[in-house]
Amino acid sequence: MGFQLTTKDYVDYIKKAYERIHAQGDYITELDSATGDGDHWTNINMGFEKLVEAAPELEAMDLFSAFKKISMIMMSVIGGSGGVLYGSAYMEAAKTVKGKEALESADVCAILEAMMNGIMTRGKAHPGDKTMLDTLAPVVECYKACLAEGADEKTTCEKVKAAAEAGYQSTMDMEAVRGRAYYQANKGVGHLDPGAVTMYYQVDTLMDCIASKLEG
Repeated sequence: MGFQLTTKDYVDYIKKAYERIHAQGDYITELDSATGDGDHWTNINMGFEKLVEAAPELEAMDLFSAFKKISMIMMSVIGGSGGVLYGSAYMEAAKTVKGKEALESADVCAILEAMMNGIMTRGKAHPGDKTMLDTLAPVVECYKACLAEGADEKTTCEKVKAAAEAGYQSTMDMEAVRGRAYYQANKGVGHLDPGAVTMYYQVDTLMDCIASKLEG
């Protein structure tokens, strides 16, 4: 058993992630309006929409070039700090795929870890701050543990999906350390972080795409 993700496969994942994020507009905006300024969905949806529009161009590139282009698009299109953070995430991830024609399981883990590190460095944020890192950090930890244990890839996908879900759910009880929720009296306690939720959609969709490769 095993899988390989080409640039086209990764772009197909981007399309599916966009569909999922796009469909949750009202929900994400409601979440963000409770603790922020209500524009998270508009911004990230626009970013993914532009990636889908660029799909033919991205598919023709090698992985390194595609990831750099994704970084540039997200940095220029997504408003606020999100654009800088997603741009930084993909720029760091690009470094891990340089020279590769396809991604295998360890490569996907390396991408997710690079994204996490890029966001932490650029945003000066950490897990526990009530951000998208609270989805990404447990995902990376789980993925690395699965690789170390020699878990099969189907099991790895299932465990990573569960880690992503638990991660975003954990933000409900956290106090915000940054962002607009920080300035609220309750620091956002009792509300999910919208950035953690949309990151969950991305990780969950990526694992589904990998699982479909394994079944194929």
